[in-house]
Amino acid sequence: MADATGDELAGVVDLFGALTRGELESALGELAFKRGEEVDADAVADAVDAAVENYYLVAVERDDRTLLAPGPTAFPALPEGAEDLPHILDVPEREVDRAALADAAERRLRADAARAAADGDADRIERLLDVSYDLETWGGADVGDVRTRLDDAMENRN
Repeated sequence: MADATGDELAGVVDLFGALTRGELESALGELAFKRGEEVDADAVADAVDAAVENYYLVAVERDDRTLLAPGPTAFPALPEGAEDLPHILDVPEREVDRAALADAAERRLRADAARAAADGDADRIERLLDVSYDLETWGGADVGDVRTRLDDAMENRN
């Protein structure tokens, strides 16, 4: 399951509302086992990291732990066999306050945009521009100022 897409990771998380990183990694391990695949813990961790970095998953603090929930770029999709996970894993269904999730995503976007602009990282800037539109649609945040900063950073690169 290390080859799971960001949308599939979001789909697994969406089954429960939100999962801790450990719970998500366990879920991916269970799916790999069901498929008769070896579990590569490093590859699974990398897949989760990539999903967070690309805003398929957003981290939010709740009850003194970090939960992952589907983010603004995700179109949650269930990987094969995932529908059985609620019966396999001993994980409660959780609700995450949508406003808190949108706020966490916006704070992270602002920080990521500042870093990308300072670094002049054109690829990251372009990706974050896309994320900014997704975030406005998904979370109702007004991040037009972030887009302006990213656009300016792209212009200053040339």
